[in-house]
Amino acid sequence: MNETIKNLIERRSVKKYKSDMIPKDLLDEIIKAGTYAPSGMNQQSSIIIAITDKNLRDKLSKLNAQIMGNPNIDPFYNAPVILVVLALKSCPTHVYDGSLVMGNLMNAAHSLGIGSCWIHRAKEEFETEEGKELLKSLGIEGDYEGIGHCILGYADSIPEVKPRKENYVYYVE
Repeated sequence: MNETIKNLIERRSVKKYKSDMIPKDLLDEIIKAGTYAPSGMNQQSSIIIAITDKNLRDKLSKLNAQIMGNPNIDPFYNAPVILVVLALKSCPTHVYDGSLVMGNLMNAAHSLGIGSCWIHRAKEEFETEEGKELLKSLGIEGDYEGIGHCILGYADSIPEVKPRKENYVYYVE
């Protein structure tokens, strides 16, 4: 089987992580792959915020948990790295563009032996005053919409493969 196809088929959403940090060179490779995701009219409307600072990671986790309605959990499953993907709202394909970035990040991570998972509520986070202030404090200006969080780390357990549903594909020949 082709190595790329194998990688796509074998990737899983990891929901239990070791606390070990990912080496910077691997993180940079994953991020680079994200920047090469297709985008509508090649506008490249997305940006990636790479968070490895534990204090900021924990602050974002608390905000995400509050939005989720369960402030006593870590929605990032102990992952030490959070890649926040945002995209400029002025681009008509911004949600799709950011989603493709997320896919590239997760598939690149898997190809390097790093676990990943897409965590939602980025849109809601960066609509809050706290989220807007965070962007401002990082020097990020523009009308961005949160697309998702790609959490990264070394997997503490790998989920089982679930069978594909019936009638997933319809051929019209």
